[in-house]
Amino acid sequence: MKLSNKLLVAFCSSLLLTSCMDVLDKTDLGSTQGSLIFKDSMLTQMNLDFIYDQNLPAPIGSLGPEPLGISGLSDESYGESKILQGTLLINEIGDFGTALKADNNYGKIRVINMFLNDVKAGPLPQYTKNKLRAQAQFFRAWRYFDLVRLYGGVPLVLTPLAAVGVEAKQLDFLPRNTTAETFAQIVKDLDSTIASVPGRWTTANDWGRVTKGTAAALKGRALLYAASPQFNPTDDQARWQASYDANKQAYDLLTANGYGLHASFDQLWFQEVNNPEAVFLTGYNTATGTQTAKSNGYDNSTRPSYAGTAGGSNQPSWEMVKAFPMLDGKKPGESTKYTYSEQLFYKNRDPRFDKTIAYNGANWPLNGNTAYKVWTYYVGGKTIESKASNTGFYTRKAINPSVSTGDAQYSGTDWIEIRFAEVLLNLAESAVGINKLDEAYTQLKAVRKRAGIEAGTDGLYGLKANMSRAELFDAILYERQIEFAFEGKRFWDLRRWKLIEKTLNGTRRTGVTINLKTTGVPSDFATNRDNVNLDVAYTNYFTLAFKQLDTKYSIAWKPEYYFFAIPQSAIDNNPKLIQNTTWGGAFDPLK
Repeated sequence: MKLSNKLLVAFCSSLLLTSCMDVLDKTDLGSTQGSLIFKDSMLTQMNLDFIYDQNLPAPIGSLGPEPLGISGLSDESYGESKILQGTLLINEIGDFGTALKADNNYGKIRVINMFLNDVKAGPLPQYTKNKLRAQAQFFRAWRYFDLVRLYGGVPLVLTPLAAVGVEAKQLDFLPRNTTAETFAQIVKDLDSTIASVPGRWTTANDWGRVTKGTAAALKGRALLYAASPQFNPTDDQARWQASYDANKQAYDLLTANGYGLHASFDQLWFQEVNNPEAVFLTGYNTATGTQTAKSNGYDNSTRPSYAGTAGGSNQPSWEMVKAFPMLDGKKPGESTKYTYSEQLFYKNRDPRFDKTIAYNGANWPLNGNTAYKVWTYYVGGKTIESKASNTGFYTRKAINPSVSTGDAQYSGTDWIEIRFAEVLLNLAESAVGINKLDEAYTQLKAVRKRAGIEAGTDGLYGLKANMSRAELFDAILYERQIEFAFEGKRFWDLRRWKLIEKTLNGTRRTGVTINLKTTGVPSDFATNRDNVNLDVAYTNYFTLAFKQLDTKYSIAWKPEYYFFAIPQSAIDNNPKLIQNTTWGGAFDPLK
């Protein structure tokens, strides 16, 4: 994204000195009133860019008391966590925020509300004010969406609170709004955004700004959550209809403005301006040593440690590796055309497999070397890697192969939070909710066709014909697991469908150690391995040993985690807050 990342203190740079001096007349920027700043369109825009910078999502995301990526909270990857151990304490999902800090949800909401207030009161033309405020409202909706999916209904603060003195502070103690009211406010803010921002920005410098389609897609995602079993245990059809209408609106707005599936499942991450798949994204750049440097961190932390300066995060579990379909779209063991073998697990898989999973012997162009192969096997009980992958695999999605080892820490690859593929699958799921089953097939087939799965003689790309409503829901969740692997979606999907116990409880995730045999291996294997036929190597030279990754406990997610506790510290700060019923309080998060 090409948005400015400059903060307010940098407004009077050499390029802006005259404009700033005219507006502020040497006023101290640290205490400048909004009435002075927000009558200048350039300074107003910079304040909005600061809101973008504060609120755009980081790659994959994290949750909980440990700095554990979301992938480690599902069957995608692994990692120790109190959430999966079942020992989570009441204060440990602290995203609610208990102090006025810029980095918690309510701190960010306060900045947004101040911006909305000051712009509304300012003298800029109404059209300009509407467009600026609409983008800020999008991010307020984004913050409340984050809160509602964690806790259920939360206090809706829509104006800046300025509690000075005992009486004012008492007035600012707000109770929780219902979950329904919170979703309604999210929709209201996003409808305002849709009404006032363009369907597509026309200049490269505006790439990554919120569009009508961005807001509609977030609205569709939010209402899909509201319709899912976590929030809709009675399967209320009105909620599914609202979700369908919102996701159909997103689809229509995006397609009308030139958005669609990128031609390439793997290369979609490396096209920035005019990327048709990028609906909601966080822009990064490769600048170094300047105040606008903003590298994404994901590339460097995810690639193997010997190909970056950190490396080895987001390692796929064996469960994730096994999940990918075969080339004909059928699950491993169900295909009659392609036999699945654990020993030759990589053969004849959905093309997304090789574009997501890096495995022992896989060709993975890194550091500009198109012939590079990654090797993770062990010899005599010792890894040949400088630092071994614990699972035996790496994630290669969104890793830029042209970035060299030393430059991986400066990767500027944009992170796409909402892809057009998600809009299609959100629409498909909502369509199933209201029994438009044929429409769900249409979207599923489009995603699978782009992936490169074989169409088959029936043109269903491996999908079972005439699936029931329940079967189609399962098929869509399965498709999301594959399509969005390591994009921060799997945990939230399992949680909103209340499937974590069924999927994970009582299990321990698995990794693979690939060992080189001690006999029958050519003496020059180590020096000639890149030229050896991989099938021959796996069949004759390697053995696979499976190991438990969760060594301290079996997974024991608790039902009360479908709505986390409001931190007790927040309740102590605000006596009008009521705890969720699942944590001993009287607030029903389903209302």
